[in-house]
Amino acid sequence: MTFNRKVLIGTWSEKDLLIVTKRFTQIDAVILPQDGKLIVSTILEEPYMMLKKPETGRIGNDRYEGFCVELLEKLSEKGNFTYEIKLVGDGKYGVMDPNTGQWNGMIGELVRKEADLVVAPLTITFEREKVVDFTKPFMAIGISIVIKKPVKTQPGVFSFLAPLSYDIWICIIFAYLGVSVVLFLVSRFSPYEWHIEETFNGPVVVNEFSMYNTLWFSLGAFMQQGGHIYPRSVSGRLAGSVWWFFTLIIISSYTANLAAFLTVGRMSTPIKGADDLSKQSEIEYGMYKSGSTSAFFKRSQVYIHKTMNDFMNRRPHVLMGSNGEGFARVRSSKGKYAFLAESSVVDYANNRAPCDTMKVGDELDSKGYGIATQAGSLLTEKISRLILDLKEDGTLAQMQREWWIEKGECGPADADKGDSKNNELKLNNVAGCFYILIIGLVLSLVFALLEFLYKANKDSRRHGVPMKQAIKTKARFSVQGGAFKDPRDLYPSAFAATVKGKDGVMPPFFRKSLTQV
Repeated sequence: MTFNRKVLIGTWSEKDLLIVTKRFTQIDAVILPQDGKLIVSTILEEPYMMLKKPETGRIGNDRYEGFCVELLEKLSEKGNFTYEIKLVGDGKYGVMDPNTGQWNGMIGELVRKEADLVVAPLTITFEREKVVDFTKPFMAIGISIVIKKPVKTQPGVFSFLAPLSYDIWICIIFAYLGVSVVLFLVSRFSPYEWHIEETFNGPVVVNEFSMYNTLWFSLGAFMQQGGHIYPRSVSGRLAGSVWWFFTLIIISSYTANLAAFLTVGRMSTPIKGADDLSKQSEIEYGMYKSGSTSAFFKRSQVYIHKTMNDFMNRRPHVLMGSNGEGFARVRSSKGKYAFLAESSVVDYANNRAPCDTMKVGDELDSKGYGIATQAGSLLTEKISRLILDLKEDGTLAQMQREWWIEKGECGPADADKGDSKNNELKLNNVAGCFYILIIGLVLSLVFALLEFLYKANKDSRRHGVPMKQAIKTKARFSVQGGAFKDPRDLYPSAFAATVKGKDGVMPPFFRKSLTQV
């Protein structure tokens, strides 16, 4: 292809003499073809180069669309050149055959001078730079790991317990019992906890901190509710104070984390990055078998990368013929396969239906996509300048946003963060609270029934009446309550036989009965 064309670089007049309006360089000459087009080799890869639909009735460059097609249009407008897009014959990016030393794919076409440019998601590598030239990178990338997106963990009925680990909950229970025992012992041995109370039978010495009351006091303090009894002694108040401080910190920490655990659906990923992937064998992983990712693992001297490369070489079935095959296997493997590919390809695939893949971990390396030219071509410097111009005016960033995000099918990853509908609590989040409430109320009724029967049994034996009558009498009293002005009305047959002493005073047995009704 020859490039002989006159270019206006200035004007001449007798008055002003020579006025240069454009600096002419050899680069400007070669970028303006006169009798031909630049042959651009490329490969079908979404969203860089795709066939338009429907395909019928389209010819030439009009058959294609994608990021690279738009990039070529921008470059041709600024560089004033024409081009013809041609798909690579063997469908490969370009690697060297170690036996023959020959290059295949798009790199091979440049080496054999079958193409002038390669505009595709072609990674700039050391080996490729030996045989072709690269422009400045038009996109920064790195190798990423993609896995099938795990199903969101549905909140359990006891998810309100999640802010604290099971170990902490067990420690809290033991702390509650320990504090109750300490308060009980302190109150028993401290003289300040004993006091005199007047009763029907006369003054008695009492201690309010029985084991039952101590447990109730500790529970009330933990629930931030207080109670009707408080320690009187210094030792008791010290024990109570440290318990209050302990419960303050625990309850505050629990409350701070509760909202996040109840409103955020968590996803549990089996691996977090390349380190986790290399240390296990349950989840297989692979890559595109003919590309820069494969070359990276072959050349890398990092122990983790060498381990992963050995794993993949021992299992040829994990190596894919294309990136599309890799993503298809990720989706169909039910979480048992991970695929390694360039981050831009991964980001695009993750944003396409059915939206069931995700990227994990950090990128394994840092590199870029560049436009490849024949070795020694003057096109390299000119196109590099045009790429820098597109970067500085924001064109490349806008193009990438358009093809990866605006035309995506899954929407932004954080689209639902501000949606209050997605953040509201569901019944599943707090069902455990209702279960505990119902169980507590049922147990309360059971214990009330047991207490009722226990008291009726005591009255039956004390007053010498049948158990059935005692139950009826207690039930009548429970319903009518204050209708009984005199306790003796409860058991009239028993009190009718009351024998008074010589001084007309009721015997102590019946006096005690009256106070315990």
